[in-house]
Amino acid sequence: MYSYLALGDSYTIGEQVPQADNFPHQAVTLLRQMKFDVADPVIIATTGWTTDELAANIREHNINETFSFVTLLIGVNNQYRGRTVENYREEYLQLQQQAIVFAGGVPQRVFVLSIPDWGVTPFAAGKDQAQIARDIDDYNAACRDIALAAQCHYIEITESTRHNAAIPGFLADDGLHPSGKEYAVWAKRLADKVAGVLQWQHK
Repeated sequence: MYSYLALGDSYTIGEQVPQADNFPHQAVTLLRQMKFDVADPVIIATTGWTTDELAANIREHNINETFSFVTLLIGVNNQYRGRTVENYREEYLQLQQQAIVFAGGVPQRVFVLSIPDWGVTPFAAGKDQAQIARDIDDYNAACRDIALAAQCHYIEITESTRHNAAIPGFLADDGLHPSGKEYAVWAKRLADKVAGVLQWQHK
């Protein structure tokens, strides 16, 4: 049976949506439909976490086992709190290295998701949405560079959040977090990538 560790923040636990609708659970459902025997995801994520808070909680969980694949999606709260891209880059690099360890030292089994743009949501009304978009782009450029340099997979979901935010049904009731519909987009992209890796490893 394949195992899956999901590391992140509100976007990983699926704030405001039923557990089955968050992207890790939807991805597992899709993989099972593709005939992969995948266990329910182990999720280390809480709404509001920054990179350093995720790192601290990973240490507290004291995980000793490895996983068939790992996802990492973190950084929106760093941006929200006004932290620098340089600080994010430094802390994200350490998190990604930890994710690779959890994936048995195989970077190809680590799947990094880009940070959604919360600036397009009703929650951001009255804020400098153009600046938020620039910040998110800068953060994602750092995230992407680190992921690809380590030979991890980088999955772009930011443009989906920008495109779908204005479409009814793609945001949760709080007007900030994605709904299950948006998470389904991410889950499909993730499941397709994971399936490719799992098939390749067993050839």
